Amino acid sequence: MNLTVHVKPGSRKGPLVTVDEPGQAPGDAMPHAPTDAALTVFLQQRAVEGAANDALVKLLAKHFGVSTSAVTIVRGHASRIKHVRIEDDS
Repeated sequence: MNLTVHVKPGSRKGPLVTVDEPGQAPGDAMPHAPTDAALTVFLQQRAVEGAANDALVKLLAKHFGVSTSAVTIVRGHASRIKHVRIEDDS
């Protein structure tokens, strides 16, 4: 499964995963053209030395019930918008 993830590092809400409505960009009130599945993830960790990326992988693995090795950040390692692939653990 491929996901677009909007990460909010250094958040007081975190750790929290929210599902964005299909066709809606994260944080927008107006609908857009349909896109891939999207999540907004609030993390307490700051984006320093990969801490937020590591926390994102662990949180998504827990959220989807897979191992951390099944979650891969495909694109956007230095961006708040990331493309993530989640493999089936079976």
